[in-house]
Amino acid sequence: MRETRPDGVGQDADAAAPATPPAGIPTPDAGAYPPPAYAPHSFAPPAYSPTAYAPPADGPAPAAGEPWPAPGVGATWALGTDEATVERERRERRRRWAGLGGTAAAAALLASLGTVSLTGAFDAPVAAAPSAGGDVTSVTPAATSGDAQSVAAAVRESVVALDVTTRSGEGAGSGVIIDGEGHILTNNHVIDGARQIVVSLADGRMFEADVVGADPTTDLAVVRLVDAPDDLVAAQLGSSADLVVGQPVVAVGNPLGLDSTVTTGVISALDRPVSTQASSQDPTAGAVVTNAIQVDAAINPGNSGGPLFDASGRVIGITSSIATLSSESGSIGLGFAIPVDQAADVAAQLIDTGTAEHAFLGVSLSDATATVDDITRAGAEVRSIEDGAPADEAGLRAGDVITAIDGKTVNGAESLTGYVRQYSSGDAVTLTVVCDGDAAQVDVTLAAREA
Repeated sequence: MRETRPDGVGQDADAAAPATPPAGIPTPDAGAYPPPAYAPHSFAPPAYSPTAYAPPADGPAPAAGEPWPAPGVGATWALGTDEATVERERRERRRRWAGLGGTAAAAALLASLGTVSLTGAFDAPVAAAPSAGGDVTSVTPAATSGDAQSVAAAVRESVVALDVTTRSGEGAGSGVIIDGEGHILTNNHVIDGARQIVVSLADGRMFEADVVGADPTTDLAVVRLVDAPDDLVAAQLGSSADLVVGQPVVAVGNPLGLDSTVTTGVISALDRPVSTQASSQDPTAGAVVTNAIQVDAAINPGNSGGPLFDASGRVIGITSSIATLSSESGSIGLGFAIPVDQAADVAAQLIDTGTAEHAFLGVSLSDATATVDDITRAGAEVRSIEDGAPADEAGLRAGDVITAIDGKTVNGAESLTGYVRQYSSGDAVTLTVVCDGDAAQVDVTLAAREA
């Protein structure tokens, strides 16, 4: 059952470990990261619980005091009632990350839904998209103005709704068409454990789909339409390399089963470390860590796997999680998306081979601080190193504190893990490492973990 997506870190590449493991949680092996613990902030710490779930109309109500049955993959990320929580003590702050698979909800829930408009914020025109592969129709501008209405009209046909059946029940999510062959990019947690996937296009046509490949490490997956039509409209993939805070965005998806829902907002932060559970069907599975795009556009259960667009109608991210304060709070303006550069790389690998490889350092980490010349910075402390791993080859030692990677500030173990996941095997990176009060630049060539 897929539960709320709390803050944790990835399981197989540079994983972060708290300085003192929580009671009952063993110290990790090198490269593994156990669920951390949160400390309460000034407000009363909320209990981790799922977004409100309305049972199917024809489903029996549970006995008094009993939980609603699991609605299935995608939905169960945010809509189940069992709570799989991971807490981590960090900067005296309490947060909760929730997945965004969803189900159709009752009228009481639907009444609270709405779309946010952003007037005058979209100044750039909607750009025509080049062919995404083969003789495929691609997103074209609906108007010369780059306002939200034009963007929504231009990209609508490239966004799909996914209805997924698992042995646990049924759930829903979103996806984006990425080529003319019927490949659709979505979240792994939307299709995890799927026995049947039905994709609905924007014009209402429905097709079955098969899983091409899934990558729990990044929470990404690709499915392909069975007997795909020849008039698919593929989205234009942009770049996440040059995004800026304050930039307007448009999210399109299937929240609570309401397909083609459009919400708007701005990028609130970049490289925000966010970690969620890797498998909706296996609560013992590791976690996903992403240095995500944070947005204030309304994101709700069912948006998972849907595209986040810029003002030119180009995909800049795949929406995947939200932060909430309670089981019924829904969107509070803290949504997160996987950067499109990372998503496109993984999607290409999944289409090519069905699997994706990831770069790693081969260390276990914890949050720490380091002081150089009377200036203290946050960083990621190396706790242990795997023999023969890239970190070992580069001469890193336990106790070293990494404060930057390729000039990008590392503010903790999650942050470094998220950055490393954005690289490919064979990439050379430069780490800023503090040891015994001195800072040094250390070159490391990343590698892929052997299967």
